[in-house]
This record gives sequence, structure tokens and C-alpha cells, in this order.
Amino acid sequence: MRLDDYRESENVEQDSGRSGFGGFGGGGGGLGLLFALVGSRFGIGGIIILVLGMFLFGLNPFGGGGQMVGQSPHIASQSAAQVCANNGAAGHFSCRVLASTEDTWSRLFQASGQTYAPPRLHFYSRQGNSGCGEAMSAMGPFYCPSDQRIYLDTEFFDELQSRFHAAGDFAQAYVIAHEVGHHVQYLTGIADKVRRGQQASDEAGANALQVRMELQADCYAGVWAANAKDAHGQALLEPGDAEEGLRAANAIGDDTLQRSAGRTPMPDSFTHGTSAERVAWLKRGLTTGDPSQCDTFAGSIDR
Repeated sequence: MRLDDYRESENVEQDSGRSGFGGFGGGGGGLGLLFALVGSRFGIGGIIILVLGMFLFGLNPFGGGGQMVGQSPHIASQSAAQVCANNGAAGHFSCRVLASTEDTWSRLFQASGQTYAPPRLHFYSRQGNSGCGEAMSAMGPFYCPSDQRIYLDTEFFDELQSRFHAAGDFAQAYVIAHEVGHHVQYLTGIADKVRRGQQASDEAGANALQVRMELQADCYAGVWAANAKDAHGQALLEPGDAEEGLRAANAIGDDTLQRSAGRTPMPDSFTHGTSAERVAWLKRGLTTGDPSQCDTFAGSIDR
């Protein structure tokens, strides 16, 4: 990816430190402890199965839409440049990716007569607080609509390469761009519609809506990449970059993750889509570059 000369985003912040468990509001600390114990014993696969189980029982571990809400993050008083530098090469890279999403989505929103308000990227290590509950690194990066922040422990990039065999800079950028896609859904009102639909559905129906929401975020990640330019106006992606992102999408499909955890895939429990679906929708965004082609809520998702 042609990012070496790109500016770094000003919409970044660093966690200033935490003290113990108990990050959830309303007695959610026990859940944070449970995540930590499962993560330390079984790794990210165990966390994923736990999260899927919670969705099956009608619980949302990430909050949003009037569900579980946590505490505000602890934010260090540092400049954006310091925050990016504090997180090393991964921090500089993430800050540049975020800046590229800001510029690209601003252009796309402007083309449709809208104004894009970017999210903030919150760096933390291992454990922290968010507006949607406790942030645990084993859960991977996530977007919290309650405070419009993306939460990222950059060690997840190492996990992406070592555990999921999805190496490459675009694989990492895709992760951030997917979460920015959720912010786009928040800004356009899609997220609220989905949450209302989930509240009126049973577990399987709520999960099915979540799958469509996640696949749309994958498509939006592709739209960003297709439209993104480097500091000199050239296409941001280089040969081989798209393949890196598609490998990452394939590695984190619900069916693949459940198999890797030793379980038979259970479609009713899927919350992000199969590997084939994630690859297909990321590819759609990459090939069309058109947000209007990312309507995962119309018709079948197998297209």
C-alpha cells in the first residue's frame, strides 16, 4: 500500500491506563472477567464462541442500540502525533489508514450532498473501557456507536498474521476500514434500523440481521480501498494488496472460525457471515467502488 507519505489522522487517542476489572456499567465487571479468563485459556477462538453464545441467548456483549453500555474510556492528554508514535510502526500505519478513510469517505459523502463526520480511533493495550462495555484485546477491534470510537489493540495485527495466516498491510488496513464501515452505517441511520429490527426479532433473526450488517461493512471497506488515493493522487492499493484483504476476509468467516474452534458450523449462530460471503462482499466493494452496491439488506446475501 502506498501510505508512507500519507498524513496521519488527528482523530486518535491513547488509553491512559486502567485499574483492574469492572469496566462495564451496571455490574458488567463480571462479564469482563469472564472474557479475560476465556481469552487466557482458549485464545480468540474461545472468545468468539463465548460471544456467539451470548448472541444466541439474546445478549449483546458489545452494547449499542440501548443495550449494554459501559464507561467512557480513559484518555491520555497527548497530541495525535504522540499517540501515533507511542504505538510504533503499527500505530503510524493505523493513523495513516484512518486519515485515508477520512479523506475518501469525505469525498464520497460530499458527492451525495452529505458531510462526513469521522470516528475517533482509540488505542489501548489488552484491556480498557469503552462506551459499549469493557474493551478486551482478545475480542479484536470493534466500533462502538455509543461514543463513535474504534477500539484497537495493535497486537491484533500480530494475531492476524500468526493465528489467521492473513499477513500484509492491506489485511491490517481492511480491519480498520471494516470498523469505519460500521461508523458509516451509524451516520446513515442503517445501524439504528438494524438494532430496531433485532429487538423485534428472535435470536436467529437478530443474528441474520447482524450478518447483513457485517457484510455491508466488509463491502464498505472495499469501497474505501477502491477509491483511496495516496499522497500523490495515485491508487492506494498496489499489486497483491487486494489478495491480502481477501485472504483476511476468508480467514475470519463464522464457519471457518467455528471449525477452527473444533465445532460444527451453526448457521443460526453466525453473526458476521461465512468466509465465502465475506470474501464476496469485500470483493464487490473493491470492484465497484460504489457504496450503493453494498446493500446487503436487499435480497440474498449469496451474490
